[in-house]
Amino acid sequence: MSHFKHLFSPLRLRNTEIRNRILSTGHQTYLAEDGIPGERMAAYHEARARGGAGLIIVESARFHETSLTDAPDLVATDERCIAGYRSVADAVHRHGGKVFGQLSHAGRVSKRVRGGLRDIAYAPSAVPDHRFHTMPREMPTDLVQELVVACGAAAGRFAEARLDGVELVASHGLLFAQFLNPATNQRSDRYGGSRENRIRFLAECLAAVRASVGPELVVGMRISVEEVEQDGLDAAEVIAVCKQLAAARALDYVNATIGSMSGLGGSIHVVPPMDHATAYVAPKAATLRAAVGLPLFVAGRINQPQIAEEVLAAGQADMCGMTRAMISDADMPRKAQAGQLDDIRACIGCNQACIGHFHLGYSISCIQNPISGREHVLRPIPRAATRRTVLIAGGGPAGMKAAVEAASRGHRVILCEASRRLGGQALLAQALPERAEFGGLVTNLEHELKCLAVEIRLGTRVDRALVEALSVDVVIVATGAVPFQPEIEADESSHIVQAWDVLQGTAQARGRVLVADWRCDWVGMGMAEKLVREGHHVRLAVNGPHAGFNLQMYLRDSWIGRLHGLGVEVIPYARIFGVDGSTTYLTHIVSGAAIVCEDVDTVVLATGHTAVTTLEHALIGWDGQTILVGDCVSPRTAEEAIYEGFLAGRGL
Repeated sequence: MSHFKHLFSPLRLRNTEIRNRILSTGHQTYLAEDGIPGERMAAYHEARARGGAGLIIVESARFHETSLTDAPDLVATDERCIAGYRSVADAVHRHGGKVFGQLSHAGRVSKRVRGGLRDIAYAPSAVPDHRFHTMPREMPTDLVQELVVACGAAAGRFAEARLDGVELVASHGLLFAQFLNPATNQRSDRYGGSRENRIRFLAECLAAVRASVGPELVVGMRISVEEVEQDGLDAAEVIAVCKQLAAARALDYVNATIGSMSGLGGSIHVVPPMDHATAYVAPKAATLRAAVGLPLFVAGRINQPQIAEEVLAAGQADMCGMTRAMISDADMPRKAQAGQLDDIRACIGCNQACIGHFHLGYSISCIQNPISGREHVLRPIPRAATRRTVLIAGGGPAGMKAAVEAASRGHRVILCEASRRLGGQALLAQALPERAEFGGLVTNLEHELKCLAVEIRLGTRVDRALVEALSVDVVIVATGAVPFQPEIEADESSHIVQAWDVLQGTAQARGRVLVADWRCDWVGMGMAEKLVREGHHVRLAVNGPHAGFNLQMYLRDSWIGRLHGLGVEVIPYARIFGVDGSTTYLTHIVSGAAIVCEDVDTVVLATGHTAVTTLEHALIGWDGQTILVGDCVSPRTAEEAIYEGFLAGRGL
C-alpha cells in the first residue's frame, strides 16, 4: 500500500466517505432488463465492488420520455426502477463500495429509433449532429421546464433506492452540453443567448436534483474538458461554466473527460483505443481542477494503478476513472493494494468486447476476461472431483486460456506449441504500428500459466503418436489458422506476398505496394500504415464499403484518420483477382466492373485465414476426449478464441 498512498487514501464528499480513489465511470453495459437494473447488472457491479473499487457510477439512465429508444438502456422515468437500483446499491454496499446513479439525455446525438422508426429528437435548437445525421426539433420552453421536473423526480428515485449520489451527464456533446454550447444553442428565450441563460437548464436541473435528494447525497456532473469537434465546446467555455456552477454551490464534484458523440472525430475520445497515450486527459483535467476548486474525477486510458497514482500525486485529479481496467480485471484494486501488480490482468485498450459489444447492440464483456458481463451465469465453480491429464495443442490465445482454466480446475496440463513462442496471431498484431499493447494479452496469460505451474513444451508439434505416448485423457485442439491463399491469376514476374510473412520478416515488400484487404480489419490497415511509414507508396484495397469495416468504430475511425494523414489511398468495394507484372486487377464487389491499378511493385495479401485441421482429423477414432477451440474450428478473432478456450478448460 505504501506504493499507492494517494490511490488508497479515502475521499470525502459531503457525508460520504469513499474508501479509495478508484472509480468505475458510468458506461453502457446493455445489462438492463426491461429498462431497469436486474440480477445481471447487480452481479456485474458487485464483482467490481468486491474487487475493491471505491466508487461505482451506474450507467446513464433516461429520465424523460423524449430520450427513450429501443436500445436496452436504463430508464428512470417511473417507480419501477427503484427496486432494481436498490439491488445494485445493496450489492455494492455489501462490499464497502459507494454507488452513484447517472442521468442523461442525448438530445440531437441519437438516431432516436423506436419500433423501427426514427422518432423526434429534441434539442435546444435545430442544429444537426454529424454522427447520426439527425436534424433535431427545437424544444419548446415548456418542454425544457418539464425536463427539469423529470430530472429531479428521477434523482429522487435514486435516493429512495439508497444510492449515495447522483451525476448529471453534461459531457460528450449530449443534451446538457448542447444547451451550454453557443454553437448548438441558438434559442431566444431564457434558456439561450448569454452564458447565464445557456447554463440555466443545467443549473435548474441540478437544483431540482438537490431538492429531491436532500442535503446528504452527493451531486456531481460529468463534462468534457473540451469536445474536440468543430462545433464543440472549447476548454475556456467549459472552465467558465464549471466556475459559475461551483460558485453557486450547485456541485460537489466535477467528473472530467474529453470528446463529443456528435461527430466521428470527437467520438474517438469517448472510449479511446490503444493508440492514445495513457492518462492523456489528466493534464487538461488539472487545468479545470485548478480553476474550479472542486474535487475532480478524470478518466481516459488510466489502465494501471501506477498510472493512477502518478495522476493523483501530480495533483491532476482527486479520483481516477479506471473502468476498462476493472472490466478486464474486477479485482485490480484489491491486487494493487496487496502489492500483487504482476497478477493484474491489464486492459490492452482493444475496445473489442466492451464498447465494441455496445456498438453492436450486445451486452458488455472483455476479450481477456469472458466472465465480465456474465457474472450472473459464470459463477465460481469448485475444483474438479477427478484430476485428469489434459494435452493442449497450440499456444495461441485459445490454447493458453484453456490451459489456465483447466489448471485452475486442478488438472494436470501440458501445453504444446509448435513454434518457439507462445502467443499465436497476437504476436503478429503487436508488431503493427500503435498495436504493441495488444501483446499484453500474451503477457497476462503467460503470467497466469506460470502461477499455475502449467507444463509448457515449445517447439513441439502435437500428433497422434505424441497423444498416445503421453496417455492423456483430454486433447484440446487449438492449432489455429494459417493465411488463406485466394485464387489469383498472376504471371511469374508478379511479386505477391502474405501479410504474415512481411510481419515475420520472411518476405519483403518493395517499391509501390497494394494491400489487398479481404477481412477489413486490423491486418490490412496495420500493414498499410507499417509500409507507408517505411517509405512505400501504399494503396489499400478493401473488400467492403470502407477500411476497418469489421473493427470497433473508435479504433477504426482513429486509424482511418491516421491513414488519411499518411497519404494512403483507400479503394473501397474491391476484391483482387489478378496480377500481371506491375498491374493489379480488382473487381468492384457490387457492380463487377474492373478496377485497374498500375505501377504496383508488390501485392500484400491480407485475405483472411483457413483453419488448421490436421490434428483434428488425426484424432478421429482416438479413445480420449477431443475438444476444438478457436480458429481451428473457424477463423475469427481473439475474443472467440479466448472465450472458447475458457469454456473448454472450465468444463473439464
